[in-house]
Amino acid sequence: MAQFKPALILGALIAVGMIIAGWILGNSALRIKQYERVVSVKGLSEREVKADVAVWPIRFSAGSQDLAELYANMEQQTLQIQNFLKTEGFKPEEITTGAPVTTDKYAQQYGGDANVALRYAAHQTITVYTHNIEQVRAAQTRLAELGKKGIAFNGEDSGQRTEYLFTQLNDIKPAMIEEATQNARSVAEKFAADSQSRLGKIKTANQGLFSIEDRDSNTPYLKKVRVVSTVEYYLAD
Repeated sequence: MAQFKPALILGALIAVGMIIAGWILGNSALRIKQYERVVSVKGLSEREVKADVAVWPIRFSAGSQDLAELYANMEQQTLQIQNFLKTEGFKPEEITTGAPVTTDKYAQQYGGDANVALRYAAHQTITVYTHNIEQVRAAQTRLAELGKKGIAFNGEDSGQRTEYLFTQLNDIKPAMIEEATQNARSVAEKFAADSQSRLGKIKTANQGLFSIEDRDSNTPYLKKVRVVSTVEYYLAD
């Protein structure tokens, strides 16, 4: 019988050890489960800003039966538009002049010159790139004066819409992220209070993407900047 005592003692010790280990693991699992109580919330930050860059394409066209005459006409119109822009206060480095694009309508159809009033047609684009938004808007209202002198401008329907850009996003990013995070925390605190819990530390946080859109279709020079942050918080009793 004495020879079985060491085995019995060893078995008892192993059993006690397993009980203790099970209690520790169970207690740890309980704590882990408690920490897994989380709430996921979104925080929004929006700002209205003014565009700081304008890209204004001015497209004009002309037609003629004589190719040399057409090029001379386009050159004259180009000088008129360039002088107009300089008179409006735009700097030479803000003005870019593209080459004219010419089309021979006879070469585009069967049957020679049937139903073609003018054989040659050309269009050209002068682009203004500037930080002076108000200067662009003011000049656009006076561009019609050149139309009265015989220059035919193509409108926005031909893809020549003025583009307004906001390029200073990095200047407002930190403040907007902070605001979105604070809004998310306010929502989380309200949820925790309603569920009779306490708000714990942040488990995960996702900044989200910034979006820049026109405020509306009538004022494209005013932009709406938006970001949504998603934050997960631990909940505790």
